[in-house]
Amino acid sequence: MLMRIKIPPPLRKFTGGLETVEVSAGNLNELFEALEGQFSGIKEGLANPDGTPKRFINIYVNDEDIRFLGGAGYAFREGDEILLIPAIAGGSGPSTALPSTSLRDGERSRTVRACGGPPARVRLL
Repeated sequence: MLMRIKIPPPLRKFTGGLETVEVSAGNLNELFEALEGQFSGIKEGLANPDGTPKRFINIYVNDEDIRFLGGAGYAFREGDEILLIPAIAGGSGPSTALPSTSLRDGERSRTVRACGGPPARVRLL
């Protein structure tokens, strides 16, 4: 079955920047193998050693989550459009780009000056 696979930016390092690729596969394991055959190293980013999708990879078939279509047992059909989405989370801690604007204990309001206008007292909630 020939299918179109949409590759998100974090995985394009494996595809040489390609946003969309076409492969033939009957099921999820065959999909991973077909992608690996074309783009060495991509399977390691998508699947566990046993062939199951990594926990943080979300796979959609024609805009439906594959987990609700039968998971790894889902049989692809000709023309299916597959979207691979790695979950992205986390952060880098406090930003150093902007100074902290925290209020001092007991501070309820500040004086602000609108562009060209007189100072005004505003209450901070």
